[in-house]
Amino acid sequence: MTTPEPQKQLLHLVIGGELSDISGVTFANLDQVDIVGVYPNYAEAYDVWRQKAQQTVDNAQTRYFIVHLHRLLDPEEN
Repeated sequence: MTTPEPQKQLLHLVIGGELSDISGVTFANLDQVDIVGVYPNYAEAYDVWRQKAQQTVDNAQTRYFIVHLHRLLDPEEN
């Protein structure tokens, strides 16, 4: 019996906060950026992103983002 190879981690970061202008991605105050967490795959990051986005739906200035950390950590692989 062979041991299954562990899945490769494709790290994703979820962050958000109030933007200075909704047409860009510049945060109004970096001290108040919500660093939600790091997740081992896109699906888990997406679930958390969706929850955070829905919590702030009444504030048009607030946006949440998924950052593909695995692309930054290993750009040659993508």
